[in-house]
Amino acid sequence: MAGRSRMVGAVVAVAGKRYWRQAEARVVVDAWRKSGQPLPEFAAALRVRAQRIARWAEQLEEPAPRAGTPADVDFHPVRVVGADRDRGRREPIEVLLGEGLRVRVPEGFASDDLARVLAVLEARAAC
Repeated sequence: MAGRSRMVGAVVAVAGKRYWRQAEARVVVDAWRKSGQPLPEFAAALRVRAQRIARWAEQLEEPAPRAGTPADVDFHPVRVVGADRDRGRREPIEVLLGEGLRVRVPEGFASDDLARVLAVLEARAAC
């Protein structure tokens, strides 16, 4: 890409905007990387500050955390207990919470009750 006239229309259109959204910045950064040109030369052809493209290139390299996902996720061991075929009833679900705490949930439990119990235990663990 020797000059502005030879650049792809989408790149030129985005470069002319005062503010870039992430998707728009990605168009410019990808075009620069594919061009093989030094950043100052590429930016000059677009009449954009090289620092702006460099900043976006750096931001786009870092993977963004998914919304609502904690940075550190821990998995806990789970033991699945099958149905008690002799009585036709299932064994209670047992949740081990650590520090010797466990919750046993029988068949037919009320999910609202379990949610309240877990909320109390979670608050206790945060202390």
